[in-house]
Amino acid sequence: MKRSLFVVLILALLLSTALVSAQDEEVTLRWRTRPDNQASIDLYTSVSVSIDESWDGVALEYEPGGSETSSYQDVLVAELEAGTAPDVFWIPGTDVARFASSGLILNLNDSAAADENYSQDNFYAGPMGFLTTPLAGQEGEVLWGLPRDVSAFAIYYNADLFDEAGLDYPETGWTWDEFETAANEISALGDEINGFGMNAWWANWGYFVNAAGSSFFNEDYTACGLNNDATVEGLNFAASMFENGTAVPWGTDSEPPFLAGNVGMFMNGRWATPGTIANADFNWNVASLPVGPSGEQTNWLFWGAYVVNVNTAHPEEAWELVTRLTNADVQGQIASLGANIPSRATDEALDLFLNTLPDSGVNNQAFVDGTTASDVRTEAPLFFGDWPAIDSAYGTGVSDVFNGNLSAEEFANTICDTVSANFDSME
Repeated sequence: MKRSLFVVLILALLLSTALVSAQDEEVTLRWRTRPDNQASIDLYTSVSVSIDESWDGVALEYEPGGSETSSYQDVLVAELEAGTAPDVFWIPGTDVARFASSGLILNLNDSAAADENYSQDNFYAGPMGFLTTPLAGQEGEVLWGLPRDVSAFAIYYNADLFDEAGLDYPETGWTWDEFETAANEISALGDEINGFGMNAWWANWGYFVNAAGSSFFNEDYTACGLNNDATVEGLNFAASMFENGTAVPWGTDSEPPFLAGNVGMFMNGRWATPGTIANADFNWNVASLPVGPSGEQTNWLFWGAYVVNVNTAHPEEAWELVTRLTNADVQGQIASLGANIPSRATDEALDLFLNTLPDSGVNNQAFVDGTTASDVRTEAPLFFGDWPAIDSAYGTGVSDVFNGNLSAEEFANTICDTVSANFDSME
């Protein structure tokens, strides 16, 4: 009996040890996004809990990032260098090259190749083109991450001001001439009213340059592409609205006066929709951007990606987390907030987006049209250039043009020489 009891005790001890060992082997993954507000934090937390509960052997810890500025990326870089960064994290599309070139994120190509459920064709081609761009001199195929979301610009318009001015609401295919007429006539409604507003960052003035037929870069993104007459035409058109007072002054945040009902048209991305629904006490909607001299429907495709810490202790699980976070169901949940569009270009994902915010009356189709415009420019990470330095030089020159301190011709004639070293330094 004593011997049998001894055997039972040994077996119990071994079983207990095995259970503890199994528990110890559970993988913990930390992941991070840059949420827009508490509602975003709550939803990402819910997504994390849902994935955690359905995934045996893996525990997730979601960490909301603390800043909507570039300091979010700077904090990540510091943590990556210190070895304290999360396993998976979201970064803006423009920063993919910075993180990849610095050796901070994992090349996921082998994981993707071994995953029979993965298909690059399910995502928008623009972001995937940059996510599969190798570094200079790098051999073999790469995959730096998967896009979480996309967005596009639209014109948010105050329908009450259009009615007061006796104007038709903007429709797909409207032109710069019609846009300018609307801005002028709405501005004439009162001294406190502006016809148009946009905020002072690269994509806003870039739309006018692109719609005139120019481009930030040359075809392979290795040099500046702004030294041409189309740049002059685009900047002159935008500058005229600041000069004659129909636009909110350049450098002033145009969103508060728009939400106060004092701006007829405000150019912004899908991310502005929830705030407009919550705060605009007037009739409003969104429309496609007007067609410029190029004759094409022009827009930007904004995006961000989930990437993996190059030093993660669990690369296989990290890849699976990236795929779980970018599946159609999760993207549909994120899109339900109304702030972005799924990065999957499938019919299922688009249908989920088109059915978001059903009680708001928002023209969701305008944003979908923006992502598939005939001339959509994808937000570009520069693998052969220092984008922050280039952006700063571009922005300084454009501000001088819009503030009347520099002609558009002088800007176009000098800007590519100004930034040339910022491309050469990365080669």
